Amino acid sequence: MPRKKPTDKRSDNATRGALTHLDRRGRVRMVDVGEKPVTRREALARGAVKMEPATLEAIIGGRLNKGEALAAARLAGIMAAKRTHELIPLCHQIALEVVEIEFRPDPARATLHIQARAATAARTGVEMEALVALSAAALTIYDMAKAIDRAMTIDAIRLVGKSGGRSGTFKRAGEPRWPSADS
Repeated sequence: MPRKKPTDKRSDNATRGALTHLDRRGRVRMVDVGEKPVTRREALARGAVKMEPATLEAIIGGRLNKGEALAAARLAGIMAAKRTHELIPLCHQIALEVVEIEFRPDPARATLHIQARAATAARTGVEMEALVALSAAALTIYDMAKAIDRAMTIDAIRLVGKSGGRSGTFKRAGEPRWPSADS
């Protein structure tokens, strides 16, 4: 079957749902957001670190030789979100208004669930900031506990929801409710 030649019809990628990081010739580019309105934008990401039950107990109990893993992971996630534009080549630098990292231990599954939320008022979204925050937090948990459990896995990193901007609201179907700190 012959290959199709790439077309040169990429003038309005955003409104057609096409890849917006490609110019008319198919070259990588940074999207011009200068004409987009500033709107409130928020994104929520989740993931998990699976481990041995004793590892989860040590993390939750603050008994790791490297120190308080949850505090270190929370700070790592916040710091990483603020540097997303330095890590992901085509991301815009945006002023974050909030980055929150929450942890939910699941002893029955020997899993530490992680949730990251990022929000701002800007011309572009914060999905990548939430995902980078989540990833850095999970990697920090791994780093803090690897001396006792090198078989840990980081799983299911995903965007759970986002709001704001031209594309509107996205909510992942079937996503369980995250218990609040008050529940």
